[in-house]
Amino acid sequence: MTNNKPMDRNLKGSPTSDIDRNATFEAPPSLVPKGFTIGLAIFSLVLSLAGYVFRYISGDPITDILRHAAVLVPAFVIGIPLLFWLGALIMNKIKGMHIQRRNAFTLGWLISCVTMLWLMGTYS
Repeated sequence: MTNNKPMDRNLKGSPTSDIDRNATFEAPPSLVPKGFTIGLAIFSLVLSLAGYVFRYISGDPITDILRHAAVLVPAFVIGIPLLFWLGALIMNKIKGMHIQRRNAFTLGWLISCVTMLWLMGTYS
């Protein structure tokens, strides 16, 4: 016994309705929490400046410290996250991916912090 009743196309939950057939369900963009991004940015700045306090205490000349800091602090705090952002921008254009800018910056600051901690552990 089969029930061969025709389906009503105007029903809202019907699998054959025109509304459901043309609907695309896109998930909202997944973003890293803003506090996590800001925290990593501040942590990378603190980590990049922390080593210079110890160099100053140990007696290194202030001109050498400032010259070294003028190169490395911007490289770790601005340069690495900017490279990740540019990489995400390029991948969005070429591959059609949807990498969010905040996620790219957060990953850049995370890699920057991990690299600085690794360097500090190597030279300590």
